[in-house]
Amino acid sequence: MTRTLLIVAAWLLAATAASAQPRDWHFRVLLDDAEIGRHRFTLRENGAGRELRSEARFTVTFLAIPVYRYEHQATETWSDGCLRALDSRTDDDGERLAVNWRAPEGGCHMSFAYWNPQILKADRLLNAQTGEMQPVQVQALGEESIEVRGTRVRAQRYRLSAPRLQIDIWHDDGHWVALESLAKGGRRLRYELL
Repeated sequence: MTRTLLIVAAWLLAATAASAQPRDWHFRVLLDDAEIGRHRFTLRENGAGRELRSEARFTVTFLAIPVYRYEHQATETWSDGCLRALDSRTDDDGERLAVNWRAPEGGCHMSFAYWNPQILKADRLLNAQTGEMQPVQVQALGEESIEVRGTRVRAQRYRLSAPRLQIDIWHDDGHWVALESLAKGGRRLRYELL
């Protein structure tokens, strides 16, 4: 009996340690077909709490000359499935933006947390770059075959539409695997998992 309890306790401890391991999404970012940078998201869980850190760096060049630079860092604090705080710093080609947002009392707020399938039920999301709460419409576009890390997978495609914003995301069995958005001039911004 004692040995069985020890085995169960060891299994529970291992399961708890495994769930405490951070989840990581590291994306190669392309503008049309040219790689312009990377965007990494790291999610750490602690019981009902979660912390997401993201860091992006993009450089767009023309004839090998940098014509646009973008850097963004953000930390989101989540508790019981709701966004509680967001701090970010952005350099959008020389325009510097900072957000220090705290959730008001009551209600459950969310950001454009593509990793979280619960945002697909939201009608307003917080923009981490501007601090604006934006109305969104979510449309399920069906299942598609896409390439993820060199392997074809069947993933669900969703479209998030907001004023001046259209973002498509793909989830494979509830896990975020790709993103595509329209950029200025009708160009296509695409995230591919590394």
